[in-house]
Amino acid sequence: MTTKPLEGIKVLDLTRVLAGPYCTMVLANLGAEIIKIERPGTGDDSRDFGPFVNGESIYFISINRGKKSIAIDLKSEEGKELLMDLVKEVDILAENFRPGTMEKLGLGYDKLKEVNPRLIYAAMSGFGHSGPYSKRAAYDMIVQGMGGIMSITGQPGGEPTRVGTSVGDITAGLFGTIGILSALLGRQTTGKGQKVDVAMLDGQVSILENAIARYTASKEIPEPLGSRHPSITPFEAFKTKDSWVILAAGNDALWAKFCKVIDREDLINDPKYLTNADRNNNHDILKPILDDVFTEKTTDEWLEILNNAGIPGSPINSVDKLFNDPQIDARNMLVEVEQPGVGKIKVAGNPIKLSDIPAKEEVPVDPAPSIGQHTEEILKTLLKLDEKKVSELTSKKIVE
Repeated sequence: MTTKPLEGIKVLDLTRVLAGPYCTMVLANLGAEIIKIERPGTGDDSRDFGPFVNGESIYFISINRGKKSIAIDLKSEEGKELLMDLVKEVDILAENFRPGTMEKLGLGYDKLKEVNPRLIYAAMSGFGHSGPYSKRAAYDMIVQGMGGIMSITGQPGGEPTRVGTSVGDITAGLFGTIGILSALLGRQTTGKGQKVDVAMLDGQVSILENAIARYTASKEIPEPLGSRHPSITPFEAFKTKDSWVILAAGNDALWAKFCKVIDREDLINDPKYLTNADRNNNHDILKPILDDVFTEKTTDEWLEILNNAGIPGSPINSVDKLFNDPQIDARNMLVEVEQPGVGKIKVAGNPIKLSDIPAKEEVPVDPAPSIGQHTEEILKTLLKLDEKKVSELTSKKIVE
């Protein structure tokens, strides 16, 4: 087995649902050992989220594969003591509780850093650990709405539309990962850990890019534009004879190439379409012209024309198409894993390709754990507890 960059790094994972588990999944892909702390009996909330196969949540499995599970009652004093003992043995603690929750348990960062000054404490929450909204509850759609992204998503004049994937959670997970890796690097110099505070709302604001730029420049309030790019034209989906195709002519040279392949060279030097700014300002005039052109051929015919000419174009794939796409296959982006009680399933692969890591080792293929599956192993190997002590904790329902 190849040594991965985070090999030897131990993570106490108190996270649940998506933002935190996504973060620790990325760390697991990079070689970290993830010790998932769950509630006895019920575990991570997402174990109850569908879809299900033979009673097992495929949602939970997809983002918790390769992790170890220990179930601890953190409301009990002995459970808290166990966590403190575990903190001494790890590099990172990740949690995504509402701010204040860990402090109420007596397990906040200020307390934990006393027992392990090298600890990196990563907190992912809806609104962060400061500010007037800090203690509010949040889910993905809450921050999509508050963060502005829903205001620019969907069709013009249509109802508010949620982005089709949980970008509020996922961006928080990714920024959490970046923060953790930065803190790990900093620890090499200082010898000390630190707290990483990531808010889902902050993440949504940080990815608004063009929308913030437009409002800053012109005070124009961005609105939904469907598939159209707000400042590049033509850069959107067009209806073809049988479905849809995306054309992304991102500069004047690509525009000229496109005009030539559709036998409309007259458009190249037309003052209304001479530059991208001209085309963008005259989108309402240009769009009907291109609509007529695209309906003349099928999507496959257009893709062949565009790809042969070096013009960026693509179909709008439904998810099932990804399972047979040669590029997705070549990049190992759908990986088969075997889960007890379920059988073989496909999960997303690792988009971070490192030259030293063979494709077959990019993601852990170990299954997602059952609740408390590794409790005994972790207590005996990491904390060096004997059989008698483990049995005592189990009988008192401190652990499961």
